[in-house]
Amino acid sequence: MNFSTPIEQLPKVGPQYQKKLKRLGIKTVGQLLFHFPHRYEDYFSIVPISQVEIGQTVSIKGRIEDIKNIRTFRKRMILTQATVADESGKLKVMWFNQHYLVNTLKKGDLVFLAGKMNTKPGSKYLSAPAYEKIPENIESDPIHTGRLVPVYPETEGLSSRWLRYILWSLLRNMQDLSDPLPDKLRKKYDLPNFKESIRQIHFPDSLEKARFAKKRFTFEELFVLSLFILKERMKMAREKSVPVPINLDLIKDFTNSLPFQFTDDQKKSIWQALKDMEKKRPMNRLLEGDVGSGKTLVAIAAALNSIKAGFQVAVMAPTEILTKQHYKTFAKFLKKYKLKTALMTGKETKLNDKAITRKELLKKIKEGKVDMVIGTHALVQKGVIFKNLALVVIDEQHRFGVDQRARLCQQKETIPHLLSMTATPIPRTLSLTLYGDLDLSLIKEMPKGRKKIITKIIPPESRKKAYEFVKQEVEKGRQAFVICPRIEIGEATDSSDLRKNSWAEAKTVTEEFGKLSKNIFPEFKVDMLHGRMDKDKKERIMKKFKEGKTDILVSTSVIEVGIDIPNAAMMIIEGADKFGLAQLHQFRGRVGRGQEQSFCLLLTDYLSQTNNQRLRALMKFDSGFDLAEKDLEIRGPGDFSGQRQWGIPDITMEALKDLSMVEKTRTEAAEILKESPDLKAYPYLRDRLESFKKLIHLE
Repeated sequence: MNFSTPIEQLPKVGPQYQKKLKRLGIKTVGQLLFHFPHRYEDYFSIVPISQVEIGQTVSIKGRIEDIKNIRTFRKRMILTQATVADESGKLKVMWFNQHYLVNTLKKGDLVFLAGKMNTKPGSKYLSAPAYEKIPENIESDPIHTGRLVPVYPETEGLSSRWLRYILWSLLRNMQDLSDPLPDKLRKKYDLPNFKESIRQIHFPDSLEKARFAKKRFTFEELFVLSLFILKERMKMAREKSVPVPINLDLIKDFTNSLPFQFTDDQKKSIWQALKDMEKKRPMNRLLEGDVGSGKTLVAIAAALNSIKAGFQVAVMAPTEILTKQHYKTFAKFLKKYKLKTALMTGKETKLNDKAITRKELLKKIKEGKVDMVIGTHALVQKGVIFKNLALVVIDEQHRFGVDQRARLCQQKETIPHLLSMTATPIPRTLSLTLYGDLDLSLIKEMPKGRKKIITKIIPPESRKKAYEFVKQEVEKGRQAFVICPRIEIGEATDSSDLRKNSWAEAKTVTEEFGKLSKNIFPEFKVDMLHGRMDKDKKERIMKKFKEGKTDILVSTSVIEVGIDIPNAAMMIIEGADKFGLAQLHQFRGRVGRGQEQSFCLLLTDYLSQTNNQRLRALMKFDSGFDLAEKDLEIRGPGDFSGQRQWGIPDITMEALKDLSMVEKTRTEAAEILKESPDLKAYPYLRDRLESFKKLIHLE
């Protein structure tokens, strides 16, 4: 048995438990071992029964003298009542609605119990304790009591008690626990070996040893992640691409044709991209910039230079709405160059604004008769083959791997250059790790003349006043967004649970839509948008809003990325405390795109210290870069970048807050790869990296 062993091969883990483990993302023995506790219950000291006190959480060791079920008619519950004795005295024990315990615990059984002492008139009793039977005449360490007891992230039907039982058995029986960390690194950073660390993080002898074990695994996870990223960079450096010469006269002509001037950051970013594309290896560049900072114009300049050099360009966006927006923007700024530009989504294909069949468009792309194709992920589907693709531009998806790029090319010996754009500025620790294989271009300057968006926190008592202000602005001809908190789908047991949770999202928006359209703003045209609607309906609703036929749009977070409505000057965010800073900043960026003063109102019914800290940061900072660092500091990288999407363990996400450790592990990873690029000198580390690759998905 090793890290890659499927959980199906584990004893006492039947089909039902396999299903539940997979819901937690656990498919292998390695993933189970790395499902670390998120806290520990301190049941260390075993106290004689005679010394227990009311209100105390205690562990005791004794023998069951009596156990029975009692039905309480007043509260309609079954009470399991036992008497437990040791040499110093006796104690009453009670469990609630656990009637099966009379079949598990019998008179005469020796047990560990851990719980809180309560009292009621006439007696004191141990309330709903954790329990553990002790085998007679066998030296046995307690698992659930009498120690620091691990408490794990759980899912329905899968308790920490069951996980402790399985992990205890697994750790006792696993022989091959070879250490993936090289000895020299463990000695240099004073880290315990793997076997000791994995035992101490699950069943620690002390909190200090648990912390020491966590430090070791934090280092290991960041080190392996750095190895993965650096090896990806090495892999990309070995790939070949088509060099695209820089046409300076063309770029100057394009710049002069614009009705405004580029910022210094835009000029620098264009130059970095063009210089990258001159090389024979593929560009792998991430362009970061706040909403409205002018990232798209950088992409347009790079695309124009490629096309006029005789190559094709592909532009991809995550949604049909954003794809059509890009199609119009590229066409607008490149009109004078008379390019052949196509639109390709799941339902629509156009060439220079004229409808064309998908089959005919694919033929023209393959023959090189189309300069640029702007589309959704329909671009990477089977049958889309470019004749001479040199550049891929993607929006709001940070990676686009070698294999995916190769799929777009007929010639497999080269892959196109990549320019990826994001309006979510990335903190430095994440840049070094999650995005360490990408070159970064930053646009921090905003175009001149852009008015600052006024941001206010609106407590419950000021809500009526806020609605009145919105009414005044809409009467002036402005439009408003109202965002409701997205309700994420939790751990669902079946598809009906998924449907219920999806309905919960829609219902939240529906209730707000009903309240605003009927009671608050009955004189205005109010519409709603949410994730359960089909694409056509979403398109129609957004088109109406863009054309000014809707005054107020009530929506979930589906409007987070890329929607451009210059006349929208009001952003009202319901339950603002439910969102992260990065997301709130994205919402705010949907307004402030026109000439009028824009406002962002953060409505909240609950302001904890952390929530207040976050929302005040949004009032203080305009820069997404400053807010990204603050979001990382307050909420952590898991919430910032979504570890479910990345497949990165919680412990690694938490460690990404530690810039010092990120830099150390990256340096050490680079040294190891310099010494042994294929890791043949470190077979256990190579195996660990292969296992890691199966878990993570950074494309």
